[in-house]
Amino acid sequence: MADFDLIVKDGTVVTASDTYAGDIGVRDGRIAALADDLVPARAETVIDASGKLVLPGGIEAHCHIDEPSFGGAVLADDFASGSVAAACGGTTTFIPFANQVPGQSLRQAVDDYHAKARGKSLIDYSFHMIVSDPNEQVLGQELPGLLHDGYTSFKVFMTYDDFCLDDGEILSVLATAKRHDGFVMVHAENDHCIRWLAEQLERAGRTEPASFAIAHGPAVEREATHRAISLAEIVDTPVFIVHVSSAQAMEQIAWAQARGLPVYAETCPQYLFLSADDFKREGWEGAKYLCAPPPRDPENPEQLWRGLKNGTFQLISSDHCPYRMDGPGGRIESAGELHFHKVSPGVPGIELRLPLMFSEGVNKGRLDLNRFVALTATDAAKLYGLYPQKGTIAVGSDADIVLWDPDRRVTVRHAMLHDGADYTPYEDFDLKGWPVLTLSRGEIVWRDGTVHGEPGRGRFLKRGVSSAIRSNAAQST
Repeated sequence: MADFDLIVKDGTVVTASDTYAGDIGVRDGRIAALADDLVPARAETVIDASGKLVLPGGIEAHCHIDEPSFGGAVLADDFASGSVAAACGGTTTFIPFANQVPGQSLRQAVDDYHAKARGKSLIDYSFHMIVSDPNEQVLGQELPGLLHDGYTSFKVFMTYDDFCLDDGEILSVLATAKRHDGFVMVHAENDHCIRWLAEQLERAGRTEPASFAIAHGPAVEREATHRAISLAEIVDTPVFIVHVSSAQAMEQIAWAQARGLPVYAETCPQYLFLSADDFKREGWEGAKYLCAPPPRDPENPEQLWRGLKNGTFQLISSDHCPYRMDGPGGRIESAGELHFHKVSPGVPGIELRLPLMFSEGVNKGRLDLNRFVALTATDAAKLYGLYPQKGTIAVGSDADIVLWDPDRRVTVRHAMLHDGADYTPYEDFDLKGWPVLTLSRGEIVWRDGTVHGEPGRGRFLKRGVSSAIRSNAAQST
C-alpha cells in the first residue's frame, strides 16, 4: 500500500515566509510530508513539478456569487460557474456574501445562501454576512449566534439604498462584533456626498459613465474611510476597509496603522490596472468599467502598488461582481439608458486575480514571491479564521496547491475564461505567468486547460476567530 495518495515532486515550494526546492506528500486530502526527495514509488500518483513554482491555493476573500439582483441586474455566476472560474485561476477557497435583504432575518439570509451553494461548488467555500438591518433581534440574537457558529466576519455599507447604515448603527454593529469576536468589513463611501454630487451632475446633463468617477470621487472615499476608522477606534475593535481604490483613502489607513490602530485593508486589480480614462470609451463600452468605488486617475495605481509592497494592504481581492452587459438581467436592459447611476456597478475578475498580480507584481519586480503568497492566500486565511487549514503549505494543512509556470505567456480573451459574464475588462492584456494545475484537498480540479472534478465536491468551511481580533485582544491585556 502506498504511503501517499499523491506526491508533488521536484518543484520550488513557496509560502509567505519561505522558498525552497522540495517534494510534497499528500494523504487523505492533507499535506502529510515535506521532504527533499520523496520516493515516487511510495505514491499512487506523482505530479512532476520540475520547472514550476508550487504555491498555496489562492483565497478569494471578496467576491459576489448568486446574490439578489441589484438595480435590476442579475449576477451571472452561481456557485458552480464561479467556483470553476476561481479554480482555473489558481484559487482553491472563496468567501462570497450571504446578503440580508430588507425585511429578511440574518439567519434566513444565511440559510438561503446555503441552499444556493448546496451541491454546486467545485472548491471549498465559506460565507461573509452582509448586515443591512441591524435591528434589536439581529444585534441581540442573530448576529451573535451566527458569529459563534463560525460565520466570523460580516460587511456593512456606508452607501447604497437598502444597505447604508448611519454612524449610530455602525457603532452598534461594531460593539456587537467586539463582544462576540466578529470581524467587521466596511464599504467606505460617503452616501450624502455621492447623492449631492450625482444631483449636480444630472442637473448639468452629465450622465455619461465618466460622471460616475466624479460622483464617487476620491474625497468621498477618503472621508468615509477616516470616519470608519474613527468609529472603530471609539469602540476599540478592528476594522477591515474593503476595495480601497484611491491613494487618498490608503493614506488614511496608513495614518491609522502608524498610530497603532487595528485597521486592515485590501485593494483590487481593477484599481491597479484600470483608470477613470476607461469610462471615456464610446457608448456602452465605458460602462463595462463601472464599479464602486471606481478606478482613479492614471497616476493612482503606482501609489497603490507601494501600499501592497509596504504592508498597508493585507489582501488583494477581486471583488468579482459578474454582471453581463447584454441579454435578460444584463446591465443594458436593467439600466434602460446609458446613465452613470442606473448601470449596476461591478466588474468580473475572479479568474484573473492571481495571473494579473503574478504578471504585473512578481514578474515586473513590484512584489517578491513570498509577498505575493501573503497577499493572495496566507493573510486572508489568517484574517478570516482559516489558518493553518488553508493558505499555506505545511504538514497538516489541506492540500490546496497550485503549480505555476512563471514564464508562460497568455493574451487574455474573454472566450478563454470560465465565469458567467460576457466580457472581461482585461481583454487583450498580455500576461506572463499562469497557473497550470490546481489541487483542492489533493484532487486535481484544473490542469492544462481542462476542468476536473465534480460540482459539489467543495465543502463549506466554518471559520475561527480572525487573527486581527486575537492580536487586538492580546494587546489589550
